[in-house]
Amino acid sequence: MVVVDFGAQYAQLIARRIRQARVYSAIVRHDAGVEAILALEPKGIVLSGGPASVYAESAPAVDPAVYELGVPVLGICYGAQLMASQLGGTVARTAQGEYGRTPLEVTDPGAVGSLLADWPTASGPVGVWMSHADAVTEVPEGFAVAGSAPGAPVAAFGDSARRLYGVQFHPEVAHTERGQELLERFLFDVCGALPTWTHTNIIEQGVAEVRAQVGSGRVLCALSGGVDSAVAAALVHRAVGDQLTCVFVDTGLMRAGEGEQVEETFRRQFQVDLVHVKAADRFFGVLEGVTDPEVKRKAIGETFIRIFEEVARDVDSARFLVQGTLYPDVVESGTADAANIKSHHNVGGLPEDMDLDLVEPLRLLFKDEVRAVGQELGLPEEIVWRQPFPGPGLAVRIVGEVTPERAAVLRAADAIVLDEVRRAGLYQELWQSFAVLLAVRTVGVMGDGRTYAHPIVIRAVTSDDAMTADWARLPYELVERISSRIVNEVEGVNRVALDVTSKPPGTIEWE
Repeated sequence: MVVVDFGAQYAQLIARRIRQARVYSAIVRHDAGVEAILALEPKGIVLSGGPASVYAESAPAVDPAVYELGVPVLGICYGAQLMASQLGGTVARTAQGEYGRTPLEVTDPGAVGSLLADWPTASGPVGVWMSHADAVTEVPEGFAVAGSAPGAPVAAFGDSARRLYGVQFHPEVAHTERGQELLERFLFDVCGALPTWTHTNIIEQGVAEVRAQVGSGRVLCALSGGVDSAVAAALVHRAVGDQLTCVFVDTGLMRAGEGEQVEETFRRQFQVDLVHVKAADRFFGVLEGVTDPEVKRKAIGETFIRIFEEVARDVDSARFLVQGTLYPDVVESGTADAANIKSHHNVGGLPEDMDLDLVEPLRLLFKDEVRAVGQELGLPEEIVWRQPFPGPGLAVRIVGEVTPERAAVLRAADAIVLDEVRRAGLYQELWQSFAVLLAVRTVGVMGDGRTYAHPIVIRAVTSDDAMTADWARLPYELVERISSRIVNEVEGVNRVALDVTSKPPGTIEWE
């Protein structure tokens, strides 16, 4: 399956949902051209959503020849509007946009083949996830309307004879009832795809691509201790063996016990050549006086690269650098069409003048796929199921200037959060749980005396893919234990707060 990306935050999520159905999916840019799409031999094509308006000047578009290939096409949100517009329909700004959960009234399910078969239910309309300001108001000739919503008179439409379909809502988002079912009906009933894509295939393809890229060259791997870099290291090690040297940079901004765990897993268990660089002073030096989150991330990203370049000169002039970059890192850092949410240190934070060529075998994967690959590669459970940790480390969990003293306070508080979450049996149920330090001070009373110390914020979220997240409803008893321990055990903290913001509108990390 080919997913044509129009700059959507959810484009990779579409591909991921397709892979969940065990069908291989590849993403191409909207301007890739028909020949590039045909070269992938697609069983079907999905047109993603996107932030633009189809009638805006320089709006992204696909070659209309795509609709004449005889290959089934499913347009989602912007993709549906683009299909309607290019084939002679009408798209207009609606009086009121729709954002969030919306009732879909299915009026003629047969208009979209089997996609909405039996969707009309006795319980009423089906809840779907919308995110649009424009809408199709008139379908092209040969198409029929299958359903509508309050802000979208044409919420689903199709031409079954040509196997061209469009839906205004997002079936790939978990909030859409029966969304995965719709996608699977498109894959199997309409396109005739077979469920043959497995995690073994991902590994085999990744190994082949790494070998083709690096040949006999020496390779460094940026190893942080998190699941992403660990899986990337294990995958590349399978591909090139002793051509790989892993580099663990102790930034002074790591979680408690991080260095020891990395040493144990990779030096002793996998017997990988490991270089341990202690560079806390350098990182605190470049962060001195810095408070802007984007400046922090880019300063950290450049410092990492300079250290890797120095190590490379000592390791047979290695010219390749492996990073555990995932797709959410890429899309949040901004692409040619997607908005820049925040620059990840390993994407938007990279310097332009690099001496190393990047190897990113996980760049098109989501976290759940990475975990499954890690298990298949034999990584220990404590690595595979470790909660995500940002590459810049504690620096983006300190709101304000980063100093060694503040990092030490936050590290101690964070260890308590994780310890209590594990004791409560919630560690694997939560996407992330951690502490945030605000570089301000608040008044408190301890031991009948006045204190003036930092507040700590507890952040815990649930998510499937980090593209969206909901704040976790932690038991009050757990929150109380965490708060009590932090205030009593961590010097320099006199207040604990709980973050109850979902993503969107917030991000998971504070910076």
